[in-house]
Amino acid sequence: MVLVDSSVWIDLLRNQSTPQTAVLRKLLEDNAAALAPVVYQEILQGAASAERLIKLRKYFSTLPFLLPTHPIKTYEKAAELYAHCRFRGYTPRSPHDCLIARIAIEHNVRLLHDDRNFDTLASIEPKLKLFVATKKQTDK
Repeated sequence: MVLVDSSVWIDLLRNQSTPQTAVLRKLLEDNAAALAPVVYQEILQGAASAERLIKLRKYFSTLPFLLPTHPIKTYEKAAELYAHCRFRGYTPRSPHDCLIARIAIEHNVRLLHDDRNFDTLASIEPKLKLFVATKKQTDK
């Protein structure tokens, strides 16, 4: 299973051809792509119309979800990650990214993304494993 960030889902929805969307297509074929609830929220809130919102909800609600493992501690750990970044002179662009990173860590899965914010988070939190899309993977 691979947790997929909204940055990749949005590129896929926009029919962008990137190494990450190529990997995502393969993950979908293999039933190996997962969402976090906050990623689901980010996707839905980007809907351009009521009809599109319904279509997005219908499709994405059928995919596997990786839930926070604890109703409070998960958020505490995400906040700690955000704070540790700030202590090192980097302010993450979104606290949601820290939560997504934390959920990936808790489930011991790699995170597929197209957002350099996660590269910085991974440099600060070594438990965060990123799925790096390579040319070889996209040629399959």
